[in-house]
Amino acid sequence: MLKGISPLLQPELLKILAEMGHGDEIVIGDANFPAATMGKRCVRCDGHAVTDILDAILRLLPLDTFVEAPVTLMSVVPGTLAEDPPIWQDVRSIVEKHEPGTKIAFLERFAFYDRSKEAFATVQTGETALYACVILKKGVIGK
Repeated sequence: MLKGISPLLQPELLKILAEMGHGDEIVIGDANFPAATMGKRCVRCDGHAVTDILDAILRLLPLDTFVEAPVTLMSVVPGTLAEDPPIWQDVRSIVEKHEPGTKIAFLERFAFYDRSKEAFATVQTGETALYACVILKKGVIGK
């Protein structure tokens, strides 16, 4: 156990976050996301919410300021929901808390999957909210 680091960030995930370089991406997938088939590395965080994992990661991971939107959400498949998924507001609030003014982009489901396959790593959560998948692009730590 380490001081100041969320216990949600188990050793394998901490190692991945430390190994990531500028521009690398990490996907936080909900319980329905096919995380194990997506990327090179899959870390399981069963029983934890996407928002809790996102908050813990963003305490440590800088977001890329050289791109327009370093956070990407999976777009709603047309006809599946009448309005935006409620979890999106929670994601926006967490991102704003850690990286004020950060823009969030949206990708169609299969484009999101394609991009996820190129990610440095994927985190599989136990999140049951729909459309709770997030891609984060790592930035740099300045002086």
